[in-house]
Order: sequence, then C-alpha cells, then structure tokens
Amino acid sequence: MKISVIRSETEYEKALALADRMFDKRVKKGTPDGDDLELLLLVIKDYEDKYYPLAPPDPIEAIKLTMNEKGLKNKDLEKFIGSKGYVSQILNRKKPLTINIMRSLHKYLGIPAEILLA
Repeated sequence: MKISVIRSETEYEKALALADRMFDKRVKKGTPDGDDLELLLLVIKDYEDKYYPLAPPDPIEAIKLTMNEKGLKNKDLEKFIGSKGYVSQILNRKKPLTINIMRSLHKYLGIPAEILLA
C-alpha cells in the first residue's frame, strides 16, 4: 500500500475511509498492515493539524474537568489556591488565575502550563 502526504480534502476523505476499513479488519500492531495503519494515521493527523486546528481549552474548564476526573472538590484546591471563597471566585471567573496559582495547579494537578496560560 502506498501512503503519501494528503494534499486535498478528497485525499483526506479517502484516507479516512481507508483507515476505517483497516480498523474494521482489526489489523494487528507490529504487522505490515499495522505499520501501514500507523503511518496512515500519522498522515491524517498531520493534515488535520494543518487544516482543522483545535483551539486551546479554557483554563477554568480544564481545572474543573481535572477536578472531576480526580474526584476533587473545591475544598481540595484550598491548599493550592487559598481560602474557600477565593477558590470559588476563581472557578466562577470573578478572580484571575495568578502565576503562582497556575504553577501550583500545573505541579500538583498535572494540568499542562500551556492550557493554564491560554
């Protein structure tokens, strides 16, 4: 199978259809077909990154999502942010994130700094 750079929307659609067929065949990783699928997905991702870029997530929504995923409550952020009221004000967008708070959330919750700075 010849996989090449995607240069048009038509080629993109064909690549997606081919990837679907390969997924349906349940190709195995480490096989020649699996290697072809991996390469095809890289080419598709490259095209999507160029022509369908994603906006960075909202920092407050990222914090709330991380809290939800980790089963944290507002009270759990007090040690990183400050008082209960201050945590609430930040999560309700009444107070801005400071550099120190962003640094703490990045370090202790693992939220990428790029997202917090967005």
